[in-house]
Amino acid sequence: MIKKILFFLLLLLLVIQFIPISKDNPSINEAVALSSATEPLLTAEITTLLRNACYDCHSNSTIYPKYTRFQPLGWWIKGHIKGGRQKLNFDDWGNSSEKQKIKYAQECIEVINEGRMPLKSYTWMHPEGKLSDTENKKLIEFFEKLGG
Repeated sequence: MIKKILFFLLLLLLVIQFIPISKDNPSINEAVALSSATEPLLTAEITTLLRNACYDCHSNSTIYPKYTRFQPLGWWIKGHIKGGRQKLNFDDWGNSSEKQKIKYAQECIEVINEGRMPLKSYTWMHPEGKLSDTENKKLIEFFEKLGG
């Protein structure tokens, strides 16, 4: 009986490999992206920090790693990306009201201060996303300038 269950699970795991995730990113309207909407506050250094630690889940510029080809891992990661974009998408920054931008900036400060972002599961596979205390302070200062 246990052998049959294990065989079925193995077969199921094999079959789900043929159900890939979509790795298409939505288009980016540069006029409303954070990079355009916050000039000249957004320096090259801050841009790099955001790209390394935030943009894979919070923008339309996701770079899907090779391991997203394997299910159910790819589905799990795709879910994180979908949720991250829904919560805050830096490529839609300019489409938000001033009140909403202030709220986003305050939430960014909060999650950085509390160490909730970037997610630990993200930094395990993306060491460049693990920010130092100094880098976190720079991001916090940036978001404070945006109204946080």
